[in-house]
Amino acid sequence: MRPIDFWFSIGSTYSFLTVMRLPAYAREHGLKISWRPFNVRSIMIEQKNIPFADKPSKSAYMWRDIERRAAKYGLSASLPAPYPLQNLALANQVALLGMQEGWGEDYVIATYRRWFQLGEPAGIEPNLSDSLKEIGQDPARIIETANSAQIEDALALETEKAKSLGIFGAPSFLVNGEVFWGDDRLDDAVSWARSGRVA
Repeated sequence: MRPIDFWFSIGSTYSFLTVMRLPAYAREHGLKISWRPFNVRSIMIEQKNIPFADKPSKSAYMWRDIERRAAKYGLSASLPAPYPLQNLALANQVALLGMQEGWGEDYVIATYRRWFQLGEPAGIEPNLSDSLKEIGQDPARIIETANSAQIEDALALETEKAKSLGIFGAPSFLVNGEVFWGDDRLDDAVSWARSGRVA
C-alpha cells in the first residue's frame, strides 16, 4: 500500500473530525499514516481566503455540519467551539516538535479534545499546558523549545512543502502525489493508496 501523509493544521475546525478518529481508523484498516502539521492560515491569507469571516450563514452551516458528522463518528463536541484561534502558529509548532520527539499525535488529540469538548482554545493557556501535562510532557520545556527559531523555521518549511504539493486546506491527505482535501475524503485517499483509484 502506498503511504498516506495526513496534512493538518491545529486551527482547522474540520480537522477535529479526522484527528479524533484517525488512530482507531488506521488500526482498523491497517494503515501507516504520517501526521504532518503545517500553518494553513499563512496559505489561506496568501490566497485571500478567509472562509467564515463576516459569513454568518456559512459559519452556522460549518458548525451544524461538524455536529452531524461528529455524531456519525460517535464523537462528542460542544459547539460552536472558540474560533478562530489566536495562536494557531504556536499550537502547530508544538505539534511539529511532538512529531519529532514521538508524542505529537497524543498532543494533537488532547489539544483538540480540550478545544472542542471543553471550549479551551488550542495554542493558549490553559489548553496548551494542560494538554502537555495530560500526555506526560513538561510544558515549560516544550513551550520554550516550540517558540525557538529552529521550530518556527521548521514549521515554515513544512508549510512551504505543503504549498508546493498543492495543499491549500486542512485536513488533506497526500497519496503518491494525489491530494484529497477534507475529512470526508479519507476513504478515497485510502482507496487510492490501495489500488491507485477511488473505488
